[in-house]
Amino acid sequence: MLNLVSIAIGLAALVGAVVAFLPLLGWLNWFVLPVAVVGLGLGVMAGGRAGRNLNIAVLVIGVVRLSLGGGIF
Repeated sequence: MLNLVSIAIGLAALVGAVVAFLPLLGWLNWFVLPVAVVGLGLGVMAGGRAGRNLNIAVLVIGVVRLSLGGGIF
C-alpha cells in the first residue's frame, strides 16, 4: 500500500517537475523537491522498489534543473 502512495506522490511530483521545465517556472522545483522526498521516504518504507525509484528520478531531474538555472551552487 505504501508503494502505491509513493508512486502517486512521485507522479504528482513528476508533473510538477515537467511544468518547472518551462521558462520562468524553475522556482517550482523548490516545491517539487520536498514532495519527492516525502514520496521517497514512503517508498523506502514500502516493500516494492518502483515508488522509491520514481521519486529518486524526480529528485535527480529537479536538482539538475535547479543547477542549470542557477538555483543551486
